[in-house]
Amino acid sequence: MKRTAKAHWDGNVKEGKGNLTTQSEILNKTNYSFKTRFTEEEKGTNPEELLAAAHAGCFTMAVGFALSEKGFNPDALDTEASVIMENFKIISVHLSITGSIQDISAEEFEAITKGAEQNCLISQALSIPVSSEAHLVQ
Repeated sequence: MKRTAKAHWDGNVKEGKGNLTTQSEILNKTNYSFKTRFTEEEKGTNPEELLAAAHAGCFTMAVGFALSEKGFNPDALDTEASVIMENFKIISVHLSITGSIQDISAEEFEAITKGAEQNCLISQALSIPVSSEAHLVQ
């Protein structure tokens, strides 16, 4: 399997701007720039936000897969991924998942999420600390 995305950029780094298009075109010439990355002055996306979205999606699917393997059928799983950047370097990602799952203990849910934290493909691709927390709603 191969997934692709394209980036286009015009101008210098601070005043220039670009756009991103994914293979599926769910992102299609989506704006990104210095301003969308480091300020709130312009509407658009940035690489860190996209990394957070990818990691949240991958992790949530990994948790869902692990739950299914153990015979649990989640009603809902919701994850927020926080990509932490300091001094122009991504230093960590924190994943916070809330799950509505019948007949599972908070300890079982947390153990499953810890496994997914280390085993989802995005976590494995990163060379930074990844942490998670689990919140069970019943």
